[in-house]
Formats: sequence, structure tokens, C-alpha cells
Amino acid sequence: MKSPQLRIYHGPSENLGDVDLTETSVRRRNVTIPLMDVLPLIGDAVRSERTWLGDFADDEITISMDLYEVLLAYQHYRRPSA
Repeated sequence: MKSPQLRIYHGPSENLGDVDLTETSVRRRNVTIPLMDVLPLIGDAVRSERTWLGDFADDEITISMDLYEVLLAYQHYRRPSA
């Protein structure tokens, strides 16, 4: 019986828009991608309770000051009232 050939999965072959890869070290890459390309995927992963989200729980992200201020305001106003 012939053993199966394994292949490395490199992600979806579909175009995710303009992706900017910046090499910061030999092992680490940063990707710049529009927020609207990422949000539906993360939202689906949260709703589906995907365990791989925990692998990235301590990762830091960089967002614009405008988005940060909007998120702070949203966090403040969505608190349940006493």
C-alpha cells in the first residue's frame, strides 16, 4: 500500500485584496490588510468558538488612533447600566 503524499497548506488561493508583506526579520512577517477583509473571518471564528483563536490571544495589533478612540467610546457606552 502506497503512503499518502503530504502537502503544505499555504492558505486560500483567493485574492484577499492588496496585501502588503513587510519582512521585519528572517522569521517574522507583518501583513497590512484592510480591516473589512479581516472582520468577517474573525467574527465567524468567534461565533464558531474556534480554538485556534487562543493561539493569538496575547498577540498585539496596531490600529489607528481614530479607531482606538471609537472603540473606547463604544466600550464605554455599551456597558450595562446599573
